[in-house]
Amino acid sequence: MIKKIVIAIVCFATVGLYAQDGTVSPYSVFGIGDLRTTSTVENQMMGGMGVFTDSIHINLQNPAAYGELGLEQNNKVGLVNYTVGISNRQLRLKSFTEEQSSSVTNVDYLALGFSLGKGLGMGFGIMPYSSVGYNLVDERQSGSQPLTNVFSGEGGLNRVFYSIGYQFIKDFSIGVTANFNYGTLESERLQQIEDVQFGTFDRRTSRVNGFDFNYAINYTPTIKDKYTLHASARINTQGNLVAKNDRRIGSFSVATGGNIEEVNVNLDALNLRNTELKIPTTTTLGLGYGEDLKWFLGAEYSFQGLSSFENSFLGIGNIDYKDASSFAFGGFYTPDRSSFSSYLKRITYRAGLRLDKTGMVVNDVDINNFGITFGLGLPLGQSYSNLNIGFEAGRRGTTRANLIEESYFKINVGLSLNDFWFRKRKIN
Repeated sequence: MIKKIVIAIVCFATVGLYAQDGTVSPYSVFGIGDLRTTSTVENQMMGGMGVFTDSIHINLQNPAAYGELGLEQNNKVGLVNYTVGISNRQLRLKSFTEEQSSSVTNVDYLALGFSLGKGLGMGFGIMPYSSVGYNLVDERQSGSQPLTNVFSGEGGLNRVFYSIGYQFIKDFSIGVTANFNYGTLESERLQQIEDVQFGTFDRRTSRVNGFDFNYAINYTPTIKDKYTLHASARINTQGNLVAKNDRRIGSFSVATGGNIEEVNVNLDALNLRNTELKIPTTTTLGLGYGEDLKWFLGAEYSFQGLSSFENSFLGIGNIDYKDASSFAFGGFYTPDRSSFSSYLKRITYRAGLRLDKTGMVVNDVDINNFGITFGLGLPLGQSYSNLNIGFEAGRRGTTRANLIEESYFKINVGLSLNDFWFRKRKIN
């Protein structure tokens, strides 16, 4: 067991180094970048819902779910769950005049969850929180000469989290997750005029860190000794992030790309050396119904007061923010989880859909996202461990108002491995 934990810690460090630059989306120019998924593959394939919980899977969105780890085994021994997810995202970027394709592969999360006793569980892990990765070209006339602006950015934020959940009375669980977010956001603008020997640059860097907290309560009563109602309420509190900023401006040689002159801007005089990024509170309500170990259907609604968000240092002029919302619907079906004669009957089939109003208004046009998800949970042997494979197809943005439409197809692979961190040995 110790060996496994050591390996996991090494993996944590590796993911922390690898987690940035996980997008090629032009919309990552806005805010703190392209927000990454915060759910496991199992939940992603049900439209990204976090309302469903069970005793053998970690739920990264819903800390109250940790209180249910191991309950199916009556907590005779402590259950530990290891979970990791990776994804490959194929994108087709389309404007009114041209089209390009790209792809990116990421590690999405790595986490451990423990059952500490009847109704008490905890977990911790690491995941990317946001990613920045864009390269945009704007060509226009400056008087009688063509003017070219090249905007590029990279970096992103990672998230280290610790969660604890407790089933304090029958059917009621509460939980809390503490998130520490950290990383670097970088942007650059290069400007040059045709047939002019020198161009200008503007490079900005923000080193960001700060906390937020996710509180959850679950209600899971049994109905008619066979079915379970799943109800949850979650509040992800305002993220209070602090950014330490640097800005350099100067000129460069168009022929060689080398800097001619570079000046560090006095941000202290502008009161921009240290700025705050306040990520507004998100409230999520979920409701579902199903038969234990057999099937489940549910829906979830999230709301975020994003209209109050601003980034005074890295802000872009052509965007406004308004309140964001998201609706998700999905479920799963397992023909016969305990079947010995048919492996196909033990497979869990998942599907869902989601509609996100991102709250971004670019060039006076709302940027929305729609996705359809589906996938399989493949049992590993006769244990409760499984390999989860999922797919998501969707579209974000539009070609209106000189914007870009993203069509994407995402392949997710996740491992959920269960073991026991303590076994009482019997001596005959």
